[in-house]
Amino acid sequence: MAAPQHAHCAHPGSSRAGPPPLAPWTPDKKHSDRERWICIYPTYINRKKTRQEGRRLPKENCVDDPSIQEIRDVLQSINMNLLLELKQYPRERSRELQHRGRVRVQLRDDGGNPLNPEYPTRDSLLVHVGKTIPMLKSRQTKAPEQAPVAATTSAGPKKGKGKRR
Repeated sequence: MAAPQHAHCAHPGSSRAGPPPLAPWTPDKKHSDRERWICIYPTYINRKKTRQEGRRLPKENCVDDPSIQEIRDVLQSINMNLLLELKQYPRERSRELQHRGRVRVQLRDDGGNPLNPEYPTRDSLLVHVGKTIPMLKSRQTKAPEQAPVAATTSAGPKKGKGKRR
């Protein structure tokens, strides 16, 4: 017997709104159910991670320190259904907030056909995300700002009083 479905109600006094929690996975779930959507953690396409630490692609298809917001922006640009979740990747050692998060993406429709024929598999979607993130405006503006800072810090000898005794 299946568990009864309840409407999502926020707890009194809480400001948390959002989708209802995920139900346990069963084989009879449709591809449109969120439980069947694939998960993408930023670690999967992080060039600084090793394969043992969770990187899924070759380094040439990856990017340095991707964020879930960047992954979200790329996937929204190709009209994928997605959901952001504040989950911790199991192999991630750091518990800081910047290392948390994953993106759930609907890959197939209820008939089992890819929603976007250009990206029929998880790996093809990861390769696209890894190659597109460096072209985002947020990544384009960060690089020029860092270059002048490095040039000013290494210019000329330092002036100052030195060590006081």
